Amino acid sequence: MNLRNRNKVSAEFNMSSMTDMVFLLLIFFMLTSTLVTTSALDVILPKSKAQTVKKSTVTVTINPALQVSVNAHLVDPANLEMAILEGAASDPEAVIILRVDGKVPTEETVRIMDIAYRNRIKMVLATDPT
Repeated sequence: MNLRNRNKVSAEFNMSSMTDMVFLLLIFFMLTSTLVTTSALDVILPKSKAQTVKKSTVTVTINPALQVSVNAHLVDPANLEMAILEGAASDPEAVIILRVDGKVPTEETVRIMDIAYRNRIKMVLATDPT
């Protein structure tokens, strides 16, 4: 009697389902990666709903007449960077709170932000909570 096993197990592996899954994952990651945008500058935009800074080392205020004060002391624009650095010298993790009137040109705000950036000091732009 010839008893052979008629149900042989095939040693082949079907890759079609695996390639389908890889193709779907590739499409998914290509679509989602185009939705992620990176900004050129790391800017933390202020929130105006009950969010406060726990630690304020230096407060810089600019009024509509473009007078600048550091910690409530009027400062000459030529000595502004030195006044900010003196106020931030006591704390290695100093935070500048920038209070700018709405009528002040953006150029003045950016000038102070540039001082903080060059000296690697964190800065928060203060807003009026609504």
